[in-house]
Amino acid sequence: MFSKLLRYGSITAALLGVVAILLVVRIQADRAMPPAGNPLIPPAPKPYAQSVSATGILEALSENVAIGVPQSGLVTDVKVKVNNTVKAGDVLFHLDDRDLRAQEISTHARIEVAQAKIAVAAAQLAKVEAQLGRLTAVTDPRAVSRDELENRKQDVAVAQAQHAAARADLAATEGELKSLALLIDRLTIRSPRDGTVIQVNIRVGEYAATAPRNPAMIVGETARLQVRADVDEQNATRIRPGQKGHASLKGDPSVSLPLEFVRVEPFVIPKVSLTGAGTERVDTRVLQVIFCLNRPENPPLYVGQQVDVFIEAPER
Repeated sequence: MFSKLLRYGSITAALLGVVAILLVVRIQADRAMPPAGNPLIPPAPKPYAQSVSATGILEALSENVAIGVPQSGLVTDVKVKVNNTVKAGDVLFHLDDRDLRAQEISTHARIEVAQAKIAVAAAQLAKVEAQLGRLTAVTDPRAVSRDELENRKQDVAVAQAQHAAARADLAATEGELKSLALLIDRLTIRSPRDGTVIQVNIRVGEYAATAPRNPAMIVGETARLQVRADVDEQNATRIRPGQKGHASLKGDPSVSLPLEFVRVEPFVIPKVSLTGAGTERVDTRVLQVIFCLNRPENPPLYVGQQVDVFIEAPER
């Protein structure tokens, strides 16, 4: 009898222990997870009865221009700073061109040598032509042998060829000098368009590579901006050219920005612009729709900023 009571008592104590553990776990979980409440920032209201939602990135009008370099080299001078306004052709920065300058000096010396060779060839040509002229001026054919006359004619032909070769050598050297001037000018990096310097990623003394992780500079027109909206490929069939759009700032949904349709880029690509939301899908593909907008004075907008985009689109 005592053994049965002991056995049943042990089972009951074990069950009570399990229940107690479950209660403690439940209480700890309730304490760790606060009750669900309203979000700190309400979502942006939809401006259209039927619309497609997308996430957009602000870009400079006609896209940001990532400035590259024609060849790797040391940066010797940077002419602009962030927010500077530039025109097409303005100098942005210089790469080290001392090796080409050294070749230029050597080429100038070779030009002087080639010019001297031309002068020597011209003098030699004048000499043999004068000799030939004196022989041909003799009226008595018995005074000058035919072989002598032919030799003088050959000397003139050789002198003419040497003079032409010297002039060709000078032309080639001058062409090399012009080629060096073009290569030197290529190491002066200029702005390809009018715009504003958005980002500067190089400094004097740094090494600029042809395939860097970040571009040397970014230039774009920031008086007006454009939005690159990523539309999920499941909603791509609802997009049509000319559709209206509105954008709202992340963190301030009360700001509504009317958008003007620019184009649809007809190439569905993997999604690369992520918002960081925990529910966001990253294994999807998107259709990119481009809108433009006037930059408001308030609030300030910045290139690279994320916005919520709503595109007026009927249901399927």
